[in-house]
Amino acid sequence: MPVITLFSGNFCKEEPVLETLISETEYKLISDDDLTARAVELSGMAAKKIERAFSSRTSAFNKFTHEKERATSYLKLAAAQELGRDNLVFAGFSSHLIPASINHVLRVCLIADMEFRISEAKTNEGISSKEAAKLIHRQDEDKAVWVNRLHGVKDPWDPSLYDIIIPMDKTAVEEAASLIKENLGKDILQTTAASQKAVDDFLLAVRVEVELAKEGHYVNVGAKDGLVTITINKRVLALGRLEQELKSIALKVKGVRDVKTKVGKDFYQADIYRKYDFEVPSRILLVDDEREFVTTLSERLLMRDMGSVVAYDGRSALDLIESDEPDVMILDLRMPGIDGIEVLRRVKKSNPSIEVIILTGHGSEEDRKTCMELGAFAYLQKPVDIDLLSETLKKANDKVRTGKIKT
Repeated sequence: MPVITLFSGNFCKEEPVLETLISETEYKLISDDDLTARAVELSGMAAKKIERAFSSRTSAFNKFTHEKERATSYLKLAAAQELGRDNLVFAGFSSHLIPASINHVLRVCLIADMEFRISEAKTNEGISSKEAAKLIHRQDEDKAVWVNRLHGVKDPWDPSLYDIIIPMDKTAVEEAASLIKENLGKDILQTTAASQKAVDDFLLAVRVEVELAKEGHYVNVGAKDGLVTITINKRVLALGRLEQELKSIALKVKGVRDVKTKVGKDFYQADIYRKYDFEVPSRILLVDDEREFVTTLSERLLMRDMGSVVAYDGRSALDLIESDEPDVMILDLRMPGIDGIEVLRRVKKSNPSIEVIILTGHGSEEDRKTCMELGAFAYLQKPVDIDLLSETLKKANDKVRTGKIKT
């Protein structure tokens, strides 16, 4: 039987349609939660990091860590492994992981006009019309960013992405389920040798993509009959060296006969290709109100492949940590508003796994003792030798990584 993918706007009767469809067929539901759990098993990444792949918001550190892209690769692998079974319905964000090259897939979209969705949200969530509209727009933004990342299509409800679009403001739940069932019997959707081969090609491509991600690379990967094509979409200075490294990794994957590389349409954009080194600190938060100093420090760390984000005061630093936890902080003591010692105290209470390096030009011996008692990893004075700071950062990062492995 064909695979079903079902993508729905929020408050468009997705759950009752799925419940009706599954109760009347022998299909098994594969949800976002199911694939997230499997991706966690495959990757060893935290569930919240996998789940962030579905969010329109991108971590400030992501350009250094590629965590969102790595999570997506493992979600693809989880989906590809499921495709070896029959009678599946992929629902939610996961429905868009199945490539268009696989023909035995019925791609369904449930959507409705805004008036209907707002009414449903008010009834289901007990909220006002204004709150409902805001919630729906935020959820639609997540879906739009996800679809654009995977397909390069900005409208998540674009008809080119689906075989059937069902307007749920005009369609009853039973009618929607019946329409989906009727289309399952069409000859064009039946599994063939060619469509099954497309599943095998998809699985090989994502296996290669995951192996490259393990080595810190993020590139587009395709496969056909054992020939793997790797597309580099960001500018790189030593292109030949990168191509050889990518080929070397890909050729070790079982089933790969040959590998070719090419540059993509975004290769000549301003962004630079950066391989992620898992052993080098790339989630560093710099907190200092001396803007010129901290900007220069961030640039010097980047020259050593250490990714950092800057906050110019204690309040901004605490807000950022609440939404996007760094691994290591470099923290000044003398700042307006919330000073460095208070920031350190709050961070070690709320996020004790973050290692904090104090870097100050005005601290006393008493300050040093206070900071170390509060749990600072190190206490350094300005001006600091960049090699000493780099080495201290690496040691702090090693401690963080060791702690994560143990937990």
